[in-house]
Amino acid sequence: MELVKSEKLEKSMQELQFSVDAETFAAAVDKAFRREGKKYTVPGFRKGKAPRHTLEKMYGEDLFHYDAINDLFPQAYEEAVKAAGIEPVGRPEVDVVSASITDGAVLKVTVPVKPEIKVKDYIGLKGEKLVHTVKDAEVEAELARMQERNGRMITREGAAQNGDTAELDFEGFVDGTAFEGGKAEHYKLALGSGSFIPGFEEQVVGHAAGEEFDITVKFPEDYQAEELAGKEAVFKIKLHEVQTKELPALDDEFAKDVSEYDTLDELRASIRKEKEEQNDKNAEIELENGLVDQLIDSMEGEIPEVMYENRTDDLVREFEYRLAQQGLKLDLYLQYMGQDMKAFREGFKAQAEKQVKIRLALEALAAQEKIEATDEEAEAELQRIADANKLELDKVREVVDIEEVKQDLAVNKAVDLLKEKAEVTTKTVEDTEAKDTEAEKAE
Repeated sequence: MELVKSEKLEKSMQELQFSVDAETFAAAVDKAFRREGKKYTVPGFRKGKAPRHTLEKMYGEDLFHYDAINDLFPQAYEEAVKAAGIEPVGRPEVDVVSASITDGAVLKVTVPVKPEIKVKDYIGLKGEKLVHTVKDAEVEAELARMQERNGRMITREGAAQNGDTAELDFEGFVDGTAFEGGKAEHYKLALGSGSFIPGFEEQVVGHAAGEEFDITVKFPEDYQAEELAGKEAVFKIKLHEVQTKELPALDDEFAKDVSEYDTLDELRASIRKEKEEQNDKNAEIELENGLVDQLIDSMEGEIPEVMYENRTDDLVREFEYRLAQQGLKLDLYLQYMGQDMKAFREGFKAQAEKQVKIRLALEALAAQEKIEATDEEAEAELQRIADANKLELDKVREVVDIEEVKQDLAVNKAVDLLKEKAEVTTKTVEDTEAKDTEAEKAE
């Protein structure tokens, strides 16, 4: 392969022209004949036994040229891209300029490439780090969740209450006739959950284990079973058991049971510290996002549409994978949601465009500031990936491109540079709210 021409076009497109020498092309044509020639039937010859010159005389001298070009193209194109020093981001459009046994082949491709992006005015960006203070109520709410998780179910003596779990048999009738799907035995129903027809759970409340009684409800007008929509139904109930959750006392013993701490006050302090750290982390992320948004506004360069399309494809595949983890297929999900694939993809468009711009802007900043990751930093990141996924380091090296890891680390360093060079003010939500209130009073 010889690179004949490499020319930049508008909208981050690149034109390449490259040649394949006559000897290589002739060998590829011969190979194509030996493979494809078996498909042809020629009078006077057994199928696949006609000589090449006979086939070319009948069907044209270039009969096997395009098969040969298809065979040669992948490697030749890869070499041309490398020689031109470009990074394609989409499929190339290919034209055959010329092809002959005596002169070889000349090919022209037009391909979208990674754009040349520049960023400016990124020193001294204005940013605000807004930190939420942790209120006592948040700490107590987390303690209540821990208390709920560690509760135990016990049998309730007496009437069922909201929040209890009732084990019951039921059978439903409309106009005195049992209907399909309206019967169950030993069904466990969380009272107050709203999972049954409106009015059903409320009429179980107040009854005790061992009782048999009737419940009258009316199906909603938009009920999914049309034959029941808007109909009044009577359910015959037999209540076997009522269970309620007994919560542990919030004391020092509880703290010892559910944590590494000896006292409830220590557990509270730990919860507060964890929430403060999370709030600070969230504030840091919001600060970074704000600075990166400003960086994007300073971008110069044409981003090919295919980069947005490719990222949208990635997001759709990631969503499909998450669905598969839950045992769902994407086409079935779209049916449930009443969407077609076009509308579904459209929902990812804004997110895809934002992510592409963020990456390009940060890569441009890293390039302009000559920010790079060292081999040691890349190795440490590979080890972190291995530890996080409980894999051997050598296995990670087999599937992770070290250069991509270095680029990711350089991008992270670019974010750090933005923050380091920015003019950042730090506030708490309470301080902001207080000042707003004072300003309102002054007005």
